[in-house]
Amino acid sequence: MSKRIHRVHEADAFLLQATAWSETSVIATLLTRDHGLIAGIAKGAKRPYSVMRPILSHFQPLQISWSGQAEVKTITRAELAGLITLAPRYMMSAWYMNELLLRCLAKEDPHPYLYDEYHLALRLLTQDMDERAVLRRFEWFLLKEIGYGFDQEQPDFNDLSQEVTLRKMLRERLDELLEQRELSTRKVVQSLRQM
Repeated sequence: MSKRIHRVHEADAFLLQATAWSETSVIATLLTRDHGLIAGIAKGAKRPYSVMRPILSHFQPLQISWSGQAEVKTITRAELAGLITLAPRYMMSAWYMNELLLRCLAKEDPHPYLYDEYHLALRLLTQDMDERAVLRRFEWFLLKEIGYGFDQEQPDFNDLSQEVTLRKMLRERLDELLEQRELSTRKVVQSLRQM
């Protein structure tokens, strides 16, 4: 068995989730274009003067370098690869897409097409496209990419007269995939509606 350390340089990525790991470090779960979901420790990222602190931001295209062969890698470098400015009203939709990716994808199973669809969805939200159309498109392509898609022609996601029917159909398939476990983002939206 080789003791050689596996290194990846400047992989296209988006931060999906960041969890405090110690006083100064973070475990980042990243969606990468060519390596799938990757978990990595960003040592010192919580320190006030860390170069990674402002860069490891949600919903921003990143270039990430890491090393290690274990399940949790060591993030060695992070750089912004562009800028996406989401209006606050679209944040919940973006968090919803992140949660779907975290729950539906296997670790280190690349889905470059799905990565591109996620990037497109974020860009469409910055262009004030109706978030219902953006989310239905993303859900459709997520299910298709992981083998839970539909044997029918792709719908017109911009036809909002069909959105309720399409949403119901997609949610039923997603609920089946998630084994009826409720998504946290849906709970938050429901509690906000009750206020």
